[in-house]
Amino acid sequence: MRKEQRNKLLAVTGLLAGLALLAAGPVMADDTSATTTVGADAQGAPAPEEKPKPQFNIYGYVQLDTGYDSKQVDPNWFDVLRPTKLPSYKDQFGADGNTYMSVRQTRFGVKASAPTDLGDLKTTFEWELFGVGVDAGQTTIRLRHAYLELGHFGAGQTWSPFMDPDVFPNSLEYWGPNGMVFFRNVQVRWMPIMGDTKLIFALERPGASGDAGNYADRIELATVKAHFPYPDLSVQYRQQGDWGHVQLSGIVRRLEWVDTNPAPTYNLSGSANGWGVNISSNIKFRKADTLRLSYIYGEGVENYMNDAPADLGIQTNPGNAVQPVVGKLLPVTGIVAFYDLAWNDKWTTSIGVSSVMIDNSNGQAPNAFKKGEYALVNLLCTPVKDLMVGGEVQWGKRENFSDGWSVNDLRVQLSARANFSVLFGGNK
Repeated sequence: MRKEQRNKLLAVTGLLAGLALLAAGPVMADDTSATTTVGADAQGAPAPEEKPKPQFNIYGYVQLDTGYDSKQVDPNWFDVLRPTKLPSYKDQFGADGNTYMSVRQTRFGVKASAPTDLGDLKTTFEWELFGVGVDAGQTTIRLRHAYLELGHFGAGQTWSPFMDPDVFPNSLEYWGPNGMVFFRNVQVRWMPIMGDTKLIFALERPGASGDAGNYADRIELATVKAHFPYPDLSVQYRQQGDWGHVQLSGIVRRLEWVDTNPAPTYNLSGSANGWGVNISSNIKFRKADTLRLSYIYGEGVENYMNDAPADLGIQTNPGNAVQPVVGKLLPVTGIVAFYDLAWNDKWTTSIGVSSVMIDNSNGQAPNAFKKGEYALVNLLCTPVKDLMVGGEVQWGKRENFSDGWSVNDLRVQLSARANFSVLFGGNK
């Protein structure tokens, strides 16, 4: 595993070095051309109109997080506050009171822009060190964005149009408000309206998860597999001005599950149409203060949420011997309300709350996740350009479906971040 990680890092480093050299070359040629043009203009010749030039930006930051967790959390998520990852019963993850340190927020990215006859061709390639999925808990390379855009069309992995990334507050805690839509998805998009008013349509990679609940150990369910015949369809409308912005987003999706048993005892196949509506806004106050708000409601859209459980639950179907249980899309409600306040040009504070509520199906286990709450307040300082230090108090709460269990978690975190950005090419 370590050898594979070293090979990844060496490959990425070599790639970036080559890109930087390629980008640096045109800068020297452009500078020489500019010198010649100035000389010709001084002799009375008209200066030609400067054409747009390609540019290449390397950016990112290094961040250290250290803190104390008064309770306990799934060890794969030791350095973030996710209510779904808090214990669902007493001492599930060991003893309370743990110190953590992490550099997993560290980020690296490259952006490029090149003029073409159809407009600027823009590309973004960005990753971080926060392992998820099979790499959960590890400090390893994780892709964030791999996206290209030309004119009114875009393709690749980037923010879902169902999401409003500007709802995310200026916080130290990495994962963020649990009640917001937050998903970078593979997609193709069409943007017929661009600018202060935006309209986006996208076809997105489908996917979902299910909770077998009280029937998880039934062998009959082992042959039931997910089926996604169509992409998810999302749409976003956004109106922006000096006062801030308001955004309305929606999504529809088709979820199917198929029993692959060639001789099934029961009919366990099924399908459902998921959907969601997300309303969000930023409202600006004073010179640099921002109120960040969002409300989302939907059924079977949990995998688009920042911190929510399964999209599909199991529901009993009394009186039906052929289909004793059915799948049910789980309704979800999410709320975010944060205020980012700038005390002056060096000191800032973010304070706010968020929540996720699930309408559970009756076949889910008593300790299934039902509700999560999230809140924080911080004080951040930028003593010099590109350096940020600060402290933050974080609180989270988990409530189970029907066994009466709930748990509160209080954390204190200190962080330091150093940003970097180098631009090659472009018009001077």
